[in-house]
Amino acid sequence: GSGVVISPDGYVLTNTHVVENASKITVTLSGGDEYDAEVVGIDKTSDLALLLLSGNSFPYAEMGNSDGLIIGEWVIALGNPFELFSISNQPTASVGIVSANHMDFGMQKESGRVLQNMIQTDAAINPGNSGGPLINSNGEVIGINTLVRSGPGAGLGFAIPINLARRVS
Repeated sequence: GSGVVISPDGYVLTNTHVVENASKITVTLSGGDEYDAEVVGIDKTSDLALLLLSGNSFPYAEMGNSDGLIIGEWVIALGNPFELFSISNQPTASVGIVSANHMDFGMQKESGRVLQNMIQTDAAINPGNSGGPLINSNGEVIGINTLVRSGPGAGLGFAIPINLARRVS
């Protein structure tokens, strides 16, 4: 799975489904440094989790504003698809646009999650990208990658808007 450090004191935002069954969580940052992490908050309904790394003075991502997204705006999905971080200690990036906004999938029967107000993008979000940041052209986090569509409509990814994540975390 993936995540994003959101503060210098080591808070990490990710998806609940990335960490919910973990007995131990180790976070590897770009460059390969590893840190133990503890779950300090989970909101299963919105599929968001907040972790805290042991340590301090972490590099972190700036948060943007997901309320003013424009259809056609360029975005970049970062993450660790297919566990490629074990081969290269850098995240992968895929580029696309915001192809729709405010997508409402409602209550998910299997997981109980409520996926509302989602950002739709054609930037590739693959297994392992969940929890990673969706960033705008200014390098600001505007979403948390969460879901990729398979079957009809395959190739569309969805992210939780960062303004929702900010309220939940």
